[in-house]
Amino acid sequence: MTDSRIEEMCIEKGMKMTGQRRVIAKVLSEATDHPDVEEVYNRSSAIDTHISIATVYRTVRLFEEAGIIERLDFGDGRARYEEASETHHDHLIDVQSGKIIEFHDDDIEALQRKIAEKYGFKLVDHRMELFGVPLKDD
Repeated sequence: MTDSRIEEMCIEKGMKMTGQRRVIAKVLSEATDHPDVEEVYNRSSAIDTHISIATVYRTVRLFEEAGIIERLDFGDGRARYEEASETHHDHLIDVQSGKIIEFHDDDIEALQRKIAEKYGFKLVDHRMELFGVPLKDD
């Protein structure tokens, strides 16, 4: 039995799973936020002190190229990662705190398809990040 969903996906794709890859896969699977490579390294090296930042970079890139994790850009200059998901969702980012809210809205999805069709396209994929600040109660 495997320790994480990401490790399971790696095995399904025939990827060799070293001990360090297993740790990195576990860290990414357990993440409830959207960590960057530095944070993945910090969490991984707390489990296995022999993991180097270079190993984390290589492994994250390998997982991304295999379609196991997705790279996200929230405008802060740091690539962040999340497990690839079969269910689509978008992101709302609080630019003050950095908090990220995942959401799905059927009306937005329908509007995006309608816009693509208006310009003669069939929508095959998209990504949306909304950036905002909390509303202040006056």
